[in-house]
Amino acid sequence: MIKLTRIDDRLVHGQVAFTWTPALGADCLLIANDKVAKDEFMKMTLGLAKPTGTKLLIKPVKEAAAFLNDEKSKNAKVLILINSVKDAAALAAEVPEITTINFGGLRSKDGSKLISKAIAVNDDDIAIIREMLAKGLELEVRQVPTDNKQLVANLI
Repeated sequence: MIKLTRIDDRLVHGQVAFTWTPALGADCLLIANDKVAKDEFMKMTLGLAKPTGTKLLIKPVKEAAAFLNDEKSKNAKVLILINSVKDAAALAAEVPEITTINFGGLRSKDGSKLISKAIAVNDDDIAIIREMLAKGLELEVRQVPTDNKQLVANLI
């Protein structure tokens, strides 16, 4: 069962480990990212950051989708972590259970603009966001579970 799908370019960090994971009752963190799945150093580093007693899976986006759509994974309480709008859209297109995506943190990059204190998006991101909104996905901004939801549609 998917507890939350979160876009955060830091992937696993303090907010995820100490706030989101316990608030959601998540027992599995799934990082969906093609590059990280091939990077042994990053995988080791992210493994050190995960909360004790929580399983960490790092898979390319297509494999993450297959895992999430597999009946065997339905008993896991999964917090999905993605580091880009593009990968979030690709995963959501493959996994019908994803109906809401949380924007947690995207740092500034060339051509990006802040739409909230921790979310910077560029024109490509905005185009993808509009496509996801047109498909009926709820896109919301919250750094921590106790924050009030801000709808991305109202921020772009």
